[in-house]
Amino acid sequence: MNRSRLSIFYSGCVQGVGFRYTVRALATGFEVSGTIRNLSDGRVELVAEGREEELEAFRRAIQHCEVGRFIGNEHVSWHEATGEFGGFEIVR
Repeated sequence: MNRSRLSIFYSGCVQGVGFRYTVRALATGFEVSGTIRNLSDGRVELVAEGREEELEAFRRAIQHCEVGRFIGNEHVSWHEATGEFGGFEIVR
């Protein structure tokens, strides 16, 4: 299986609105693993691994879910998967 790593920095009003919890719940419907965390500058960082098609579907689901309206901008980058994640979790 050809796996990729997707990194997204979300900005806008993405903290204090349940963004991380919603994304973690969404992740259960996709074959992805990774983390999501708040950053001190007000952004949220998502790092996820899986098949590229699955990651793209996950990204679209985030954009179209109830907290997607709080996203002002996404900075997306793709990398080679490292296989370091066992599930999908919120990092504090």
